Amino acid sequence: MDTEAEPISRKKIHEGRNIRHFRELRGIKQESFATELHMSQQNLSRIEQSDTLDDQTLVQIATALGINPETLRNFDPDAAINLINNIHDNQFDNSSTAMIYQQFNPLEKISELYERLLQKEHEVLRLEDQLRKLRDSMA
Repeated sequence: MDTEAEPISRKKIHEGRNIRHFRELRGIKQESFATELHMSQQNLSRIEQSDTLDDQTLVQIATALGINPETLRNFDPDAAINLINNIHDNQFDNSSTAMIYQQFNPLEKISELYERLLQKEHEVLRLEDQLRKLRDSMA
């Protein structure tokens, strides 16, 4: 019996692309955002094309965008879309004629949903760790 839990496979997150997505969702032009960050537009462009970023740059940009640095580091747009679709599918059946009149900020909703997804992932990892410890103690 194998007592090691298999790691959860994770899709490679493109941190620079996440910066661009959140910047665009806020309606901020690259040039004005670069000015706010005290860097050139070309430097910000290179950052947005980077797969990974150093912690200092990530924190600086996340702070300017008003979001958690972990959101930029781990946000997966596909997972967020799936989560939104699942929530929608569970709230409304096909025969529903309900109209949604409430307006919301999509960036805030995506951040909220991502934070919930991250909490669930942490919970899964915690439970896997407990299961592994239990298996080890029984061996």
